[in-house]
Amino acid sequence: MDDTIYYYTRNAEQLAKQYDSLAFEQVHGDWLDLIPTEGFVLDVGAGSGRDARYFAERGLTVYAVEPADGIRERAQQYHPNPSIHWISDSLPELTHVQRQATKFDLILLSAVWMHIAPSSRQRAFRKLSSLLKPNGKMVISLRHGESPDSRTMHSVSADELKQYAQQQGLSFKLLNNRNDQLGRQEVQWETVLLTLPDDGTGAFPLIRNIVINDSKSSTYKVALLRSLLRIADGHPGAVIERSKTHVALPMGLIALYWLKLYKPLLDTFAMKQGSNGNLGFVKATGWETLTNYNANDFYIGRCVFDHQEARSLYRTLKDIATTIKNMPAKYITLPGTKDEVFDVDLARTSPPKNSLIIDHEFLKSMGTFYVPMNIWNVLTDFSVWIEPALVNEWVNLMANYNREHPNAYSQADYLQALRWENPERTTTRVRNRVSALAHVDCCWSGRKLNKTAYAVDHAFPFARWPNNDLWNLLPTKTTINSAKSDKLPTRQRFMHSREYILEWWRQAWQEHEREFFTQANFALPDMTLGNTNFDDVFEAVMVQRDRIKQIQQLQDW
Repeated sequence: MDDTIYYYTRNAEQLAKQYDSLAFEQVHGDWLDLIPTEGFVLDVGAGSGRDARYFAERGLTVYAVEPADGIRERAQQYHPNPSIHWISDSLPELTHVQRQATKFDLILLSAVWMHIAPSSRQRAFRKLSSLLKPNGKMVISLRHGESPDSRTMHSVSADELKQYAQQQGLSFKLLNNRNDQLGRQEVQWETVLLTLPDDGTGAFPLIRNIVINDSKSSTYKVALLRSLLRIADGHPGAVIERSKTHVALPMGLIALYWLKLYKPLLDTFAMKQGSNGNLGFVKATGWETLTNYNANDFYIGRCVFDHQEARSLYRTLKDIATTIKNMPAKYITLPGTKDEVFDVDLARTSPPKNSLIIDHEFLKSMGTFYVPMNIWNVLTDFSVWIEPALVNEWVNLMANYNREHPNAYSQADYLQALRWENPERTTTRVRNRVSALAHVDCCWSGRKLNKTAYAVDHAFPFARWPNNDLWNLLPTKTTINSAKSDKLPTRQRFMHSREYILEWWRQAWQEHEREFFTQANFALPDMTLGNTNFDDVFEAVMVQRDRIKQIQQLQDW
C-alpha cells in the first residue's frame, strides 16, 4: 500500500488531470438519485477532490480522506472549499476519521477497494460500517482489470462485499456493470450499494434492558449510564484510547460526573438507595465535607488551591470510583449471563499534598473505565432520546423507595432535582482579560473593540450546547452578537474569522494555557489530551461545529 500511495503522490498532477477530465455524473450516473439532499459525506480515497467538490456544491459537508500527500495538497490548493474537510488517513484503520466522532449519511469508495489487501478488507469494512448513520448508504465501486503500473491492485468481488454486509447487518445491492469511462478495454466496473437499516449493534435493546428490565433495580445503574451519556455528548475528546470493541475513559471523569449528578439530589433532600441503607459513596471523610459546594464548582480545568478542599474532592472521587466498580459495573451484565458489560481498572493513588488541577492527568490517575464501542456510539449519537428515559426511570425508582415515608416527595420534586445543572453562564473571565489587554479586536469582524460597549459571544450557542469553556467565549461587537443570537456560525464564517479567533486565544489565554487546553482537549473531538496547539483547537472546533449542526439542525449564521 505504501508504494501505491507514493505513486499517487509522485504522479499527482497527471492523475488529477485524468480524474478531473470526467464529470461526476459520467462516473457515478447509476446512483445519482441516492445522494442525500443534506448531511455528511465521507469520501475515502478522494484523490483530486472531483467527487468531494460535487457533494460540497450541493450543500453537503464532506470529509475527504486521502493518504497521498501530493494529490491531496494539490486538491486543497487548486480547489479550496470550506465545506470540504481534508484528512490525511487511510484504510483499514481510519484512525483520524474515527476521532471525528461523526456518523455519515453517505460513504463513497470510488476506485479504492482494489488497493486494500484481502487480509485487511474485513477490518476495513467493519470500520466503514461503524461510521454509517441509521439508513446511511455506502457506495463502493469495484475495478476489474490488471494494474497498468506500479500501483498494487488486488482482485475484487461483489460476493465478498455481500458476505461482509451480512456480517455487519447491512443490506446489499449490486448495481449495473459498466464499461470504463476512459475507454480502457481491459477495465470493467461494478458498483455495490450497502445500507444500514438501523443502528446494527444491538446497543439500544441492551441499554433498555439495563434501564428497565434488569432484575436489580437501583439508581446506581441509571447514574452510571447518565454519566457516560453526558461524557459522550459533551466530552468526545476524553477518550484515552479506542479499539475495535471498546473505548477507554479516565475513571476520575466518570466519578466527577457521578458527583455532579448526585450533588443536587443530596443537596435537596436525603436520598436513600433503597430500604437497606444509605448511599455507599457518601462518607464523612469525603462527600460530607463538600456540603458548602454546588455541582458547578467541580469543572474540568479548575485549579483547587485550598488544601482541605483538594483532599476532600480527591477522597470523594475515590469513594465514588470504588462504589461504581463494586456496584453498577459489577451487576450490569449481558442479558441471561453473568458477563459484565463494563470493565473497571482502579489505580492506587495518593492524596494531593497541596493543590490539585481537575485535568486529564488527575482524572486518569484514578484508573480506566472501558465502554463497549456499540454502547458508546449509541450514547454519542442518540443522547437526546436516551437521557429522558434515564431520568424517568431514576424518578420512578426514587418515588418507589420513599413511597411509604410520611413526608414523601412528589415525582415533580425528584424531576426538578434531577435536572442537569448546566455550567454557569458567566463571561467575567473574558471581560477581565479584555480590560487587562491594551488592544482587543472583535473575533468575528476583526474590527477594534470599544472596551466600554462590547459583548461576549458563545461561538456555539449556549442555549443549545451549554459550554462555558474559555475557547468557546469570544469578545465581539454588540451589533454582531445581536445579529448572531442563537444561530450556529457556518464553516465559511468560522474560516473567515480564523485569524481573529486565534489571535484572541493567544493573547488572552497564553498565561492560562493549562486550563484552556485541558477544557478544549476534553470537549472537542480528535484532540490529543496533551495538545497545546491553538491551530489544532480551531480545527477541532470546525469538526464540533459539524457535529452540532448534524445533531441539532441549528439555523446557520
